[in-house]
Amino acid sequence: MKKTEQLYEGKAKKVFATEDKDFVIVSYKDDATALDGLKKGTIGGKGVVNNRMSNFLMQILEKEGVPTHFVEELSERETLVRKVSIVPLEVIIRNVSAGHFAQRYGVEEGIVFDEPTIEFSYKNDDLHDPLLNEYHALALKLATKEEISKIKAMAFKGNEVLKAYFLKLGVRLIDFKLEFGKLSDGKIVLADEISPDTCRFWDVNTNEKLDKDRFRRDMGGVEDAYNEMMRRVFHE
Repeated sequence: MKKTEQLYEGKAKKVFATEDKDFVIVSYKDDATALDGLKKGTIGGKGVVNNRMSNFLMQILEKEGVPTHFVEELSERETLVRKVSIVPLEVIIRNVSAGHFAQRYGVEEGIVFDEPTIEFSYKNDDLHDPLLNEYHALALKLATKEEISKIKAMAFKGNEVLKAYFLKLGVRLIDFKLEFGKLSDGKIVLADEISPDTCRFWDVNTNEKLDKDRFRRDMGGVEDAYNEMMRRVFHE
């Protein structure tokens, strides 16, 4: 399936229309942003890592009963996906305290929760993606009660699957952001990506960060961290 016109360009991806209105092609970039877009840079090879890893993980989730927008990997940087209308909710699953959670509540990073937590943000760049709860989401008509229930179930299921998978690779899945979309028939599917851009990965033995935090926090070794995750996932 061939690209036609460009529909969208975001911080990390471009989206192109195809000859079929139900499918689009996503092209992953090496551009990186953090701190609400204030920090900008490039992570060499990031687009390749995020594209290939995301596609691989989505296929794992599909096999475990979590529907996704993934159709076919076209190249190292491009993937054919089902076209969705994104539900304007960012869904964050947390297994361990880190990042904004630790800052917001004044706790140290690394506290393992008794059970995973879930939080929602209103996907709106102008408002800086504010936190909200289910009642807010319903009041703003961002999703229906049934859709929110389905999204939560899929997010927690995905967390269990991915947590177990990464543990086998010697990696702890600390937290991650998910986005969901609706197909033309209204079915909710997992969309966007699952990658070191959207997940926090810590090495099981050393707690070394293997994700975008290395870019956010000027820790260095950013490309190495992404490549290490790629190596572990694909046993390269």
